[in-house]
Amino acid sequence: MSGSQISTSGTRILKVLKALKGHTLTGLSNGEIAKILNESPVNITRSLQTLIEEGLVIKLENGSFAHSIQMLQIAQAHAMHLNQIHKKIIDINQEIMNDAS
Repeated sequence: MSGSQISTSGTRILKVLKALKGHTLTGLSNGEIAKILNESPVNITRSLQTLIEEGLVIKLENGSFAHSIQMLQIAQAHAMHLNQIHKKIIDINQEIMNDAS
C-alpha cells in the first residue's frame, strides 16, 4: 500500500492507542501523549475523542487517559485464544508421544 492511501488521522489514532500501553491504571495526559508522539495536543484530543467514542479509551478520574475495559477484553480474548491453541498443541504432542511408545 502506498503512503498516499494511508489515513493520517487513522494512523494517529492507532499511535495514541499504542502509546497508552503500560499505563492502564495511571493513564497518560493529553500533553504526555502529544510529547511521546511529537503531535499537537489538539490532534491528540481529536484522536482521544474518537477512541473514547468507540469505547477503546476512557478518561480516568485524574484526567488522564487509559485503555478501556473493552480494550482490555480484546487483549484478554487474544490471550485466551493463544492459550487454547497452546493446549491443543500440547494435546497433539501428547498423542504423538503415546502412539510412538
